[in-house]
Amino acid sequence: MADDVFKALADPTRRLILDELTDRNGQTLFEICGRLVNRHGLGLSRQAVSQHLAVLETAGLVITRREGRYKFHDLDTEPLEHIVSRWLGPRTPKTPQKPRTPKTPESTP
Repeated sequence: MADDVFKALADPTRRLILDELTDRNGQTLFEICGRLVNRHGLGLSRQAVSQHLAVLETAGLVITRREGRYKFHDLDTEPLEHIVSRWLGPRTPKTPQKPRTPKTPESTP
């Protein structure tokens, strides 16, 4: 599963799609294509964006739902949370260390 997530995140276009879904969740393919053109200047075909969305869906980062004839795409961050907790583990407060002052010949008795 983690390999699919890393594969999905490796492509800059897919990261832009995730950014757009973070900004506004529940978009149709048409809306995502429009935002990619207007905000990022990416003139991708609907088929290309649809293929990117399929990779994101396989990785579990995007969930689709149908309402009538519309298909909406929602961001799911759970796979990212698993990856983060794998390496970062539980967050514990760190004790700040005092900076060491180097000993100089003048400061030694």
